[in-house]
Amino acid sequence: MAYKVDFKTVSTVGLESSPVAPALAGLRANEARYFWNKFKHEFVTVPASEAPEILKWIETILAEREMHFGYKPLEVTEFVVEGTKWAYVFYENGLAVNVLYSLDDGGKRAVGFKLSDGMAVPAEFEGKFKFARQRSKLAGTIRGSFFVIKGTY
Repeated sequence: MAYKVDFKTVSTVGLESSPVAPALAGLRANEARYFWNKFKHEFVTVPASEAPEILKWIETILAEREMHFGYKPLEVTEFVVEGTKWAYVFYENGLAVNVLYSLDDGGKRAVGFKLSDGMAVPAEFEGKFKFARQRSKLAGTIRGSFFVIKGTY
């Protein structure tokens, strides 16, 4: 069932099984606020089991860096705004992965990682990525990193 993320009243709907559910919900709301403020786009997620093609596309891109996560995906979303395809997956452990993929050749293409407040840095990232910190009223401290996509997907 689709869930329109409300960034004014943060809810853990769809994320209840996460040990960091309130922080992950805040992170999801932070993303929703960004897309509303910048593009007037409503951020709508669905359970990962209802849209396996979105998760598969993200995992294909992650394989470029030999990254494979054994975490349980809870929610995903995919949409196009101003010529850029965006896809997100929110994992039970508190990790959020997003893909920014320009539909124009030569445009920006990257994968972003955000760690919910209170979660440890997963072993897959240690020594490979440095995380910048960002404060958010909705999500507390968000730690983020990214890599540039080299392939075509």
